[in-house]
Amino acid sequence: MVNPLLNMSGLPPFSKIKPEHVEPAIDSILSESRAQIETLLKNNKYYTWENLIQPLEEIDDRINRIWSPVSHMNSVVNSDALREAYNACLPKLTEYGTELGQHQGIFKAVKSIVTGPDFDKLDIAQKKTLDNEMRDFHLSGIDLEEEQQARYKEIKQALSKLTTKYEENVLDATHSWDKHITDENQLAGLPESARAMAKQSAEQKKKTGWLFTLEFPSYYAVMSYADNRKLRQEMYEAYVTRASDQGPNTGKFDNSTLMIEILELRYELAQLLGFNNYAEYSLVTKMASDSEQVMSFLSDLGSHSRDMALKELEELTNFARKTSDIKALQAWDITYYSEKLKHHKFSITQEDLKPYFPENRVVQGMFDIVNKLYGFSIKEHKNADVWHKDVRFYEIFDANGQLRGQFYLDLYARQHKRGGAWMDECISRIRMGDKVQTPVAYLTCNLTPPIGDAPALFTHDEVVTLFHEFGHGLHHMLTQIDYASVSGISGVPWDAVELPSQFMENWCWEREALDIMAKHYKTGETLPDELYNSMKASKNFGAGMIMVRQLEFAVFDIQMHRRYTPEFKSSSDFIQQTLDKVREQIAVIRPPEYNRFQHSFSHIFAGGYAAGYYSYKWAEVLSADAFSKFEENGIFDRKTGMEFLNNILEQGGSRDPMELFVTFRGREPKIDALLRHNGIAA
Repeated sequence: MVNPLLNMSGLPPFSKIKPEHVEPAIDSILSESRAQIETLLKNNKYYTWENLIQPLEEIDDRINRIWSPVSHMNSVVNSDALREAYNACLPKLTEYGTELGQHQGIFKAVKSIVTGPDFDKLDIAQKKTLDNEMRDFHLSGIDLEEEQQARYKEIKQALSKLTTKYEENVLDATHSWDKHITDENQLAGLPESARAMAKQSAEQKKKTGWLFTLEFPSYYAVMSYADNRKLRQEMYEAYVTRASDQGPNTGKFDNSTLMIEILELRYELAQLLGFNNYAEYSLVTKMASDSEQVMSFLSDLGSHSRDMALKELEELTNFARKTSDIKALQAWDITYYSEKLKHHKFSITQEDLKPYFPENRVVQGMFDIVNKLYGFSIKEHKNADVWHKDVRFYEIFDANGQLRGQFYLDLYARQHKRGGAWMDECISRIRMGDKVQTPVAYLTCNLTPPIGDAPALFTHDEVVTLFHEFGHGLHHMLTQIDYASVSGISGVPWDAVELPSQFMENWCWEREALDIMAKHYKTGETLPDELYNSMKASKNFGAGMIMVRQLEFAVFDIQMHRRYTPEFKSSSDFIQQTLDKVREQIAVIRPPEYNRFQHSFSHIFAGGYAAGYYSYKWAEVLSADAFSKFEENGIFDRKTGMEFLNNILEQGGSRDPMELFVTFRGREPKIDALLRHNGIAA
């Protein structure tokens, strides 16, 4: 039987990929790759880019192309069989990666190029690739004794297994709970769109009435609009106790033990490599120099925003008392009364805006905005093989008609799909001979799905999310770097990788841009001035509270990873106590004791943001300052757009991000634009 994973010549054949194909394909490609590497080392006495690095990049690319669709399908069409196949391969891939990172033959060969007479003849991107390679060899334990290297391998294997299990627990916990309602009186306050979505969910499960879930569009609608306080409290408790020792599914998918084991192994890994803690290890590959600089940065933001957050909370509390006789706001009241206060002050809610953000107009409008900025046209390709009927496929062409990139767009929340929104690499740009491989991206969201015959209608927040992920996608697809290790988002420090994504969000607030994409789904009318003015005026509503909430996450992450030592292993309370202490210093809203936010904080326990969650705020300084140049020159100024394209999007990880930013902006970034965009006094 032909294995479709081993016979891909173009895009992944998703409909043909079955769980039984996965492990044989990975076994085959890893065996083949090992043999090819040994042949490379044996056949060359003098190593060059052409006879060593280029072939190694092509070997890595083949592995990534096979694994990418498998990993992606595990996130978006998860099943028991696929999960089993995925988990069977993780240790094999981890072993292979560690093996290469500790391979003395490859290390010496690469070092000979770096220290050789021809190094200066390489271009900037090639030199950056080799610099990264040498750094990563040391971070992979190349300098360790054999016994320590073996322990390093064991730690990497264990971490791979634990973080995957953590993510699976969050997914399973999210989908294991729902709220079935048959009494319409309990739905008071919920807009018709939220009721229709819940009714559709119930019908899909062959139930009467309305079904609410912990998928974000459903959860957020209840928290924002449901007058039924007990319903809000019930859903809040279910959501914030997912995968924990608390709540309606107590202990069923509990991540408590996994989290402390992950911290323990990260600490040991850092110690093995000569670092005091995992935060030190993590920051080696980032823009920030050390954790003190990170803490100083976060503290600076906190000093500017906490007083504002306290005033906002006081205003919200007073409003709730006056309008509902609520003596003390609880965590499940915040979103609800915030939405009511926002409407009271600005005569606007997310629900008011939804008719003006139908999916078809938003997506096409986003493409039109990119066209105005950079001159690219984006067209749907109808015949691509996809993993779900709702997925669409697009191609990006430059002004000369040259294909620059392709992407899959998977917009809606559904069962068996990981929550959140993300961009991931399907295929990376790499030059092989006289051919350049077209980069391909996955753009995945969990937005409100279509209801009945009507198009999907998005909240403005959901539009911002879509633009954010498309910014990541453009960074991956528009690269002009031909070496996979530093093309697109590859090789970009984690605290700079959010620059293009957060940068794209700005157009969601500009009148000129909204006139392109915000049109009523029935009448085609553009957003009325009254609504736009209210939306713009409300932009920074609650900005102080939002800021300190993000700072809470970032400080918790960095403090936890720099404070953990083995003495805390026996204390299951270390993580909670760290979070509690951070909340005492930063938070203005104290959640109930049963809140277990950390148990579903996949960014740091299962994703790439461990000791790096501060990156969102760090990059937001870059993105706000970058956009301020458009504010000065015009938000659709083509010259400025081309400068951003040429100096940021096309450069990938080929140069230091600060150097790229200065080339674009003419100076280093300032925090002023971020504070101004958030309505916070400098």
